[in-house]
Amino acid sequence: MTRAALLQMTSGIDPAANAATLVEAVAQARAGGAAMLFTPEMSGLLDGDRDRARPHYRSENEDRVLEAVREAAAKHGIWVHLGSLAVLRDDGKLANRAFVIDDRGAIRARYDKMHLFDVDLPTGESWRESNSYTAGEGPVVVETPLGGLGLAICYDLRFPDLFRTLSDAGATILAVPAAFTRPTGAAHWHVLLRARAIEAAAFVLAAAQTGDHEDGRATYGHSLAIDPWGEVLLDMGAPAGLGFVEIDPARVADVRARVPVLRHRRAIPEATAA
Repeated sequence: MTRAALLQMTSGIDPAANAATLVEAVAQARAGGAAMLFTPEMSGLLDGDRDRARPHYRSENEDRVLEAVREAAAKHGIWVHLGSLAVLRDDGKLANRAFVIDDRGAIRARYDKMHLFDVDLPTGESWRESNSYTAGEGPVVVETPLGGLGLAICYDLRFPDLFRTLSDAGATILAVPAAFTRPTGAAHWHVLLRARAIEAAAFVLAAAQTGDHEDGRATYGHSLAIDPWGEVLLDMGAPAGLGFVEIDPARVADVRARVPVLRHRRAIPEATAA
């Protein structure tokens, strides 16, 4: 068994305050016996006002939140999956980028969100992530103390082909950091995450944003840990805070032996019209 920690947070419009929350969570996760901490999407800054947020955007090499988390990981000797940061690219647009940081503070992997959230909801909420962000170009799997970790971010959850690719590439754990809206969270969060776990016969760890944010948005919370059989091991509900879960790598082998879905996968040709 290896212990993981999930941080459920209410990120705001001040990167320094968010960095302080993250650094404290790193220390608490290690004190609680976790080998790895998982944080939500947009851990460093959550601000829908682009003009107000723009002065805070930094390149990866200059991002103070990333620097603070790397230093904390090294200080406390713990791996961190930093769910995502808004990172300034050379072309002036942003990447919604996840980082896997080892217990020496080194970056082991990066993943840029591939599917951008451009939707109009019945509640009147409208989101156009592609106005500011550039989509990532490919999936990422990285070895961690918990096993092979496949990386995804929030809206990626709705695209099962990504998770098939990750499990085919050796992922036994799937990370899905998120900032789900309350309407979509209530309707789809649990069922989609459980489906991805069952389809891949893999653990899913989904650290989420929660509560009422300084920029006026409201997020769903309910950070989840799900086992390869689809059983919910941890549901953090609405409050911000830290949760812990035990990961048993043998559970993956057990489930994949009972229902060998990965071995039974076949390439599906294009459908023909009847």
